[in-house]
Amino acid sequence: MNFGTNHGDGTLVASASASLHAFEMTSTDKKFAVVTGANRGIGLALTKALRQRGYDVLAACRKPTPALSALGVDVAEGVEVTEPDGVERLESAVASRDIDLLINNAGILRWGDRLEALDVAGIREQFEVNALGPLVVTAKLRTRLRQGAKVALITSRMGSIEDNGSGGFYGYRMSKAALNMAGKSLAHDLEPQGVAVIILHPGMVKTEMVGDHGQVEPEQAAEGLLARIDELTLATTGGFWHANGERLPW
Repeated sequence: MNFGTNHGDGTLVASASASLHAFEMTSTDKKFAVVTGANRGIGLALTKALRQRGYDVLAACRKPTPALSALGVDVAEGVEVTEPDGVERLESAVASRDIDLLINNAGILRWGDRLEALDVAGIREQFEVNALGPLVVTAKLRTRLRQGAKVALITSRMGSIEDNGSGGFYGYRMSKAALNMAGKSLAHDLEPQGVAVIILHPGMVKTEMVGDHGQVEPEQAAEGLLARIDELTLATTGGFWHANGERLPW
């Protein structure tokens, strides 16, 4: 069973294709990335890796951790993706900067969701955070996405309908399936702007969200996720991928 997320708390198309690859930085070509859910787990690892690549990073979270503060990146705290004030706080932190990479990583998993005892409030909360949150954030920051920018949605293969071989986890599975659909629609809607979208499963990662019962470390997951983002072009926008490069079924 793969949960796949640690989630903390026009003339554009032809010209944009050439600018959608090569994310290595030079001192004269510094890029700007926004990462949500950046205070721990996969989000923290992505923030650290992007910082090492030479990005200016805006790390968004509800509350920063010492590990995040130690990275020396710009932090937007109090960003709750389900609340208008939180999303507006993120928009204000971005200010007039143009975004090269937006990684929607924030999300939650609520355990114990069984058919015999449905946690309707928990299911609703997972929809709000996992599906609506990334959509609202992307919509709010849309005008700051520069031509050639990339948007990544950190999802889970548990949102795959075809791959569901064990049932249960209604809120998490349903919310991630909704996120996958949102990502596909975003790919269509942002393509005229020259922005490519990728939907990514990081693998079963050792994070607090799954009680550290994972198969890969957050740093390994981040490496794979960024490799898939590097490969993303407008020709491949809207795909659902595993961090290891496997194309996943819807």
